Amino acid sequence: MDMMKKVPVREQDPHVRATNFEEVCLGYNEEEAKEEAARCLNCKNPQCVTACPVSINIPAFIQEVKNGDIQKASSIIAESSALPAVCGRVCPQENQCEGKCIRGIKGEAVSIGKLERFVADKARELGVKPEPAKEKNGHKVAVIGSGPSGLTCAGDLAKKGYDVTIFEALHEPGGVLVYGIPEFRLPKQKVVAKEIENLKALGVKIETNVVIGKSVTIDSLMDDEGFEAVFIGSGAGLPKFMGIPGETANGVYSANEYLTRSNLMKAFDENYDTPINAGKKVAVVGGGNVAMDAARTALRLGADVSIVYRRSEEELPARVEEVHHAKEEGIKFELLTNPVEILVDENGWVCGMKCVRMELGEPDASGRRRPVEIKGSEFVMELDTVIMSLGTSPNPLIASTTAGLEVNKRQGIVTEEESGQTSKGGVFAGGDAVTGAATVILAMGAGKVAAKGIDKYLMNR
Repeated sequence: MDMMKKVPVREQDPHVRATNFEEVCLGYNEEEAKEEAARCLNCKNPQCVTACPVSINIPAFIQEVKNGDIQKASSIIAESSALPAVCGRVCPQENQCEGKCIRGIKGEAVSIGKLERFVADKARELGVKPEPAKEKNGHKVAVIGSGPSGLTCAGDLAKKGYDVTIFEALHEPGGVLVYGIPEFRLPKQKVVAKEIENLKALGVKIETNVVIGKSVTIDSLMDDEGFEAVFIGSGAGLPKFMGIPGETANGVYSANEYLTRSNLMKAFDENYDTPINAGKKVAVVGGGNVAMDAARTALRLGADVSIVYRRSEEELPARVEEVHHAKEEGIKFELLTNPVEILVDENGWVCGMKCVRMELGEPDASGRRRPVEIKGSEFVMELDTVIMSLGTSPNPLIASTTAGLEVNKRQGIVTEEESGQTSKGGVFAGGDAVTGAATVILAMGAGKVAAKGIDKYLMNR
C-alpha cells in the first residue's frame, strides 16, 4: 500500500444516494481500518490531540485498532468523548485533528475521523457499554438541552458520580443531532439514539417536553427542586433572515424549519403524517454546512436545487467534503450572487427571486474579501421555494426568565472561558448558547469545560 495516501472510504453512488436518505458514507470495514491505522506514526508529541476540542488520545486508540482490540480502543475514546459515532461522522477533522497530522505534511493525513467512526460502530455491534460511576456523590445537577454540549456535560458529570437530569424542550433528545443534521449524514436510530442510550447507561436521566423559561425556570430548579448547579446547553435555534422584500411569502423557510420537518418529524417518509411543501425549484441562500444539508435534503425530496452564495467557492464556509458531495449529487452553485427581493404571485406564494451578481473587494472584519455588487447585473431566478440558511442566534427565552444572567448583544450567554461559569452563581453555560452557531465538536468541548467547572464549584463549596 502507498503509506502517503489514505485508504479510500466506500460511499453510495451519487446518482443512487440523491434519491434516498440512506447514509452516504459507508465507513471502513475491519481490514480497511487496520490498513489505515498502520499509517499512524504514533508521534511522541501528537499535535492531533492538542487540535481535538475534547482531547481524545488519538495515537493510543489508533494503536488498538491496529492491534485489533476494539474494546480497548473504544474505552480510550470514551475517556474523552461521549459521542464518538457522531463525531466520526460530522466533525470537521480536516481543520482540527487531521489538519495537524504529521503524515499530512508530505502526504495525506491519517483518516482519524473515519477510524473513530469505525471503533464506535464496531463497539456498538459488540454491545460495549460505558462504565458507570462506582458510587454517587450525592450532588444533583440539571442540564438544559440534550444537544452535543448538554450530552457531553451530562456524561462527564455522571462518570464522576453526579445525579444528572437533562431537560429537553422537544419530544425527542439529541438537539441539533436529531433536528438539524440529515439522516444521510447522521442516522438517528442507528447512531444518535444508541449514543444517548449509552449516556442513560451511565445513569443520566432525560426529561423531554420541558421548555425552560415556560414549563419551569432555572431559579425554580435551584430553589425548589434541589439542583445545586445548572448547565445551559440550549443551542442557537433562532434563525436569521436577510430583511429583503417578499421574505414573509409562502414558500420561504428558514433552514431550521425545513430540516426539522424532515429530520425530526420525518417529512421525507411517506409513512409519517408530517408533510413538508418540499418545492420543485428551490434556492438555498447561504454557504455553510447547514445550507448544504438543506440543499441535499430538498434534492432528495425531488427538487431542482441551487445554492446561492454571495462570495466565491474559496470562501464557502461549508466543509470541502459536503460541497464535493453536493456537487456530485447534482446541486447547482450560483456563486458571487446575492438576493435582493423574493418575488411573490397573486396568491402569496414565491414565484422567483431577484438577484445581483457580485465581485470580491477588500477583506472585511472576518478576513474574507467583501462582496461588492456589480451595477446593472440584476437577474431573476424562477423558483417556488426559498430556504434561508444565514446562521442562527441563541433564543433569549432562558436569559429573560433567569435573574442575574448576563448576555451579550447577540443574546449569547456571557461565561468565564476556563470554567463556563456565568454571572449567576452555580449556573454554567456552553456551546451555541454562548458562541452562536458553531460545530458539534466545539459544543462538546464547551460541555467538557463546564463539567470540570461544575465539579470544581461543587467540590469546593
